Amino acid sequence: MKTRALSGRKIAILAAPGVEQSELTLPREALLREGAQVDIVSLKKDTLRAWNHDDWGMTFEVDRHIDQANPSEYDALVLPGGVMNPDTLRMDHRAVEFARSFMGASKPVAAICHGPWLLVEADMVRGRNMTSYPSLHTDLTNAGANWTDAQVVVDGNLITSRRPDDLPAFCHALIDLVTRSAAHVAAE
Repeated sequence: MKTRALSGRKIAILAAPGVEQSELTLPREALLREGAQVDIVSLKKDTLRAWNHDDWGMTFEVDRHIDQANPSEYDALVLPGGVMNPDTLRMDHRAVEFARSFMGASKPVAAICHGPWLLVEADMVRGRNMTSYPSLHTDLTNAGANWTDAQVVVDGNLITSRRPDDLPAFCHALIDLVTRSAAHVAAE
């Protein structure tokens, strides 16, 4: 039996109500297929409801409340978008610190669509090459990022993408970076 690329890796997806459904489900499914353990970490304790394009979507079980989630237990962080999700998260100091700790430890962080808003709030985008949903262009530039309109941008430990249409490239880059990061840690 072939070992999957992310066996033994633990990934957090930080989400609040209103998270864009596809931006949570597709990365989660891709990571699970590669053998990772994936936890939905949230400000909510039991469940959260996603936003599906233009209406409420599926309800998801929360695996860990943010107060019980320790960033040191995770190998990477995924920040899905939707407008409501990162707008809620960036107003909560626990979510900001959670994201900041991954960036500070140079662990893989993957943010799509409006997800980079949380990284702006955490003051972790200065000098980074990034993309996002186009409406965040000015926010990211004002926070010191080098913004470009591209399907996916990888800058060290940071992966960013623009929108749900970019999810295949986003998921591929995420799996690749976490695999390379795991190999680097194993070699140390």
